[in-house]
Amino acid sequence: MLKKKVPGITQCGREITVHEIEEIKETVRLCRKLSRQELVATIAENLQWYTASGTNKMDACLKLLEKLELQGFLQLPEKQTKSKYTVKKSIAITEKTAAQPEITCKLKDLYPIELEIVKDKDIRALWKEYVSRYHYLGYYKPFGYTVQYFIKSKQGRLGCVLFSGASKSMGIRERWIGWTENQRLNNLAWVINNSRFVIFPWVKVKNLASHVLGQISRQIRVHWQKIWGYSPVLIETFVDPTHYQGTCYKAANWQCLGMTTGQGLVRKDKIYTTSPKMLFIKPLVKNYRDLLCSEKLVGRTI
Repeated sequence: MLKKKVPGITQCGREITVHEIEEIKETVRLCRKLSRQELVATIAENLQWYTASGTNKMDACLKLLEKLELQGFLQLPEKQTKSKYTVKKSIAITEKTAAQPEITCKLKDLYPIELEIVKDKDIRALWKEYVSRYHYLGYYKPFGYTVQYFIKSKQGRLGCVLFSGASKSMGIRERWIGWTENQRLNNLAWVINNSRFVIFPWVKVKNLASHVLGQISRQIRVHWQKIWGYSPVLIETFVDPTHYQGTCYKAANWQCLGMTTGQGLVRKDKIYTTSPKMLFIKPLVKNYRDLLCSEKLVGRTI
């Protein structure tokens, strides 16, 4: 093992002390037979470095170890290569999600309108099929923590909603919140993203979408707490102005912060661009900004 004095460093918003780094080096030396993933899990556990939901902070810990290896302080096990023959399984479209008779009525005639949290494996497969079939972006495996909803009434299923992890970094949002880089890294989990929202095309009920968004803003903190062990304080979403104008978000009192640049995070040897989107946000608590700019946010404890 390489012998080199290492100063304390900061990784993903956490200060890693000289003593902790020496313990990491010793763990790597003693656990040479562990896979890279097992080693990362072991070190994250030793550091008590947890995500907001209480699981080991694997991504951040792996980045730390890779940084230490790059600087010559330790040597990690070889990466396990994935089969080049792995093929992403497509979602089959079946009669289960075929269009239904048109629903045209007043909003009150649908009451009660409910949010069904998708938990069962078969129901989740059905939800994915609906989203793949009726959302213009289709279905892609979401990033981070998720909550999936069916919108339901006495007339059946009306649509689908997905909440997932927030965008990693976005200048217009960071300036509006006013948090530091470390605060963003530590507290980003408390911002969630409405990454899919679709009312089925045969459901033509005025104000339904904004009504559902209102229900979500009142209930999602409780739902997220039950599933993930902590309560988000801010929701964001992106609206493509070439398709929509965000009318339902405006009606549900979401605030438009402006347009994104269309540029993703800068990564070595990678370029990521997309079309600029309208960014809407919805605070879930009054003191959201104070919380996001603080060290008061605590997730699930072990």
